[in-house]
Amino acid sequence: MAQVRIWVHAVWGTKKRAPNLSDRNKRIFLFKHIRSYAEEKKIYLDFINGVEDHVHCLISLACDQNIAQVIKLLKGESSRFANKHNLFDTYFRWAEDYYAVSVSQSGVVAVRNYIKNQEEHHRKRSFKTECSEFVDRYGFVRVLG
Repeated sequence: MAQVRIWVHAVWGTKKRAPNLSDRNKRIFLFKHIRSYAEEKKIYLDFINGVEDHVHCLISLACDQNIAQVIKLLKGESSRFANKHNLFDTYFRWAEDYYAVSVSQSGVVAVRNYIKNQEEHHRKRSFKTECSEFVDRYGFVRVLG
């Protein structure tokens, strides 16, 4: 049996950074659905949180998973769910792109705390600023649209 522990911090935004997730209760409801769906698909979603226009997830990949597959499943199912249940006032879509960076085992608690405090964090900096910081810090070429 393969023993694998690959931590990934993934971030993706709403299409055109629309503030679809502004209603905290609806946002939490959607995040609970994402967590439930992840469990159903055997995706270990350690932590999820976000604000009005994006979501952060701390994920541990299994030996038979890759980040593109996992993100596609989570984004696709959650947007389908939101639209099926008319969760938001407008048609809900995630942006196509996402950020994903590896996290060392020693950094898991710090990343979990960072994700946990998204509302406080974004009182001080916008998602656009956060994206620019990710690009600079991790050498990404493209910015989320």
